[in-house]
Amino acid sequence: MTHHHDRLLIIDFGSQVTQLIARRLRELNVYCEIHPFQNVTDAFLAGFTPKAVIFSGGPDSVTRDGSPRPPESVYNLGVPILGICYGQQVMMQQLGGEVHGGKISGGGGTAEFGRAYVTPAGSDLSILKGWFEGGKEQVWMSHGDHVAKLAPGFEVFGTSPNAPYAITADVSRNFYAVQFHPEVHHTPNGKTLYENFIKLAGFSGDWTMGAYKDDAIEKIRQQVGDKKVICGLSGGVDSSVAAVLIHEAIGDQLTCVFVDHGLMRLNEADEVVSMFRDNYNIPLIHADESELFLGELDGQSDPETKRKIIGRLFIDVFQKHANEIEGAEFLAQGTLYPDVIESVSFSGGPSVTIKSHHNVGGLPEKMGLKLVEPLRELFKDEVRALGRELGLPESFIGRHPFPGPGLAIRCPGEITRDKLEILRKADAVYIDQIRKHGLYDEIWQAFVAILPVRTVGVMGDGRTYDYACALRAVTSVDGMTADYYPFSHEFLSETATRIINEVEGINRVTYDITSKPPGTIEWE
Repeated sequence: MTHHHDRLLIIDFGSQVTQLIARRLRELNVYCEIHPFQNVTDAFLAGFTPKAVIFSGGPDSVTRDGSPRPPESVYNLGVPILGICYGQQVMMQQLGGEVHGGKISGGGGTAEFGRAYVTPAGSDLSILKGWFEGGKEQVWMSHGDHVAKLAPGFEVFGTSPNAPYAITADVSRNFYAVQFHPEVHHTPNGKTLYENFIKLAGFSGDWTMGAYKDDAIEKIRQQVGDKKVICGLSGGVDSSVAAVLIHEAIGDQLTCVFVDHGLMRLNEADEVVSMFRDNYNIPLIHADESELFLGELDGQSDPETKRKIIGRLFIDVFQKHANEIEGAEFLAQGTLYPDVIESVSFSGGPSVTIKSHHNVGGLPEKMGLKLVEPLRELFKDEVRALGRELGLPESFIGRHPFPGPGLAIRCPGEITRDKLEILRKADAVYIDQIRKHGLYDEIWQAFVAILPVRTVGVMGDGRTYDYACALRAVTSVDGMTADYYPFSHEFLSETATRIINEVEGINRVTYDITSKPPGTIEWE
């Protein structure tokens, strides 16, 4: 029997940082789900029965006809509601206040972007316990419109120079609204606000990874029954955890298929196969399809085209092997919550698709398999925690993320076998350097990208005209935001020298110091 956790609903109005709200709540052991506003109907609310609701930010203007709204019935649920940025504005607009357009919407209001400082106003407020102990709080603002008149029943509890209604609340109804973003790193005390909100809502913090494991195993058994499952195994953390979790649920009904697409790192295909066969008694098919993938990718340069080719071929290969396994009705994938979030674009609505993910979006009907995605609700650090619950060796759990499309998206521009071979060798040197310096576990993800440019160099007394490469290393908690790792100049110099000396075909090495946002972790 699955556990029934108290649930918090996040209604998404298209903010690019909505997922960070979920991260903050998950860190507090609160189970929450993000749902686009279009999907949140009266019937949905009745079925979801949230214990509290949060309205996210969003890029639209509530002053525009047809802009996003939650259903009016959300205000009659009798549960605490927290509105953030656009969420504050939509709450005011629906409950009888006024919102005026700022710079974004062409009105005369005052926009506010970036760091700001909020000072207290009015009486004490329970969700602000631990705030304003230094007299003011740093927050992160990002709004063009602004609240011009509070809805009846609301009072002001915090102001900033350009947001006189920075913190507002209708205490009698447990409705709270802030103009800033407490979920982002640049609001240092934001976590405290969320802690106070969930305490006020009565959450017990009972959502643990142990409970999730038990729930997931029960759900897999209910979904699969006595049918067989094939699992796409890449050797990365996500697919490894998914495979072991499913194996614990259904045993030998599971067969893993490792697709070697010719885009793995140096010696990785052999390592993945031996690692899984040596550690787990799970049937494993090693499908060497490198010629198929590299043949179709040859000469392709558009990143979305590459991803779609790889996704289509993955499905074709899985279908071929599924047909060989009698009774296989399900395909398991290690899809994570960030994959789902980044791949969703509101239909005609506020958010934008950042990039497509090869393993998101279901399967074509012709395949005849249903999806099992037991990690679909988890962030990367939660997957690692689940792996520990399942007893996976740390060598599995601690591996840096490796994308499903492999080296294809670390080779911007045209893909060729020669470039892939150069990239493999350079990446191996780089990772070896990171391990030798004891930095591997400090870094979330590290890799080399081979650039679609060639540069003039001098080696010995001769001229070279070879590829440039970029080193990438980032720190992160969940992969949704990231910062570059601050290597010493000595490390970078030593690494560049090794790559140029040991890898024929590269004569220039650069280091990528872009954070996410504005960049993504991978280059494509």
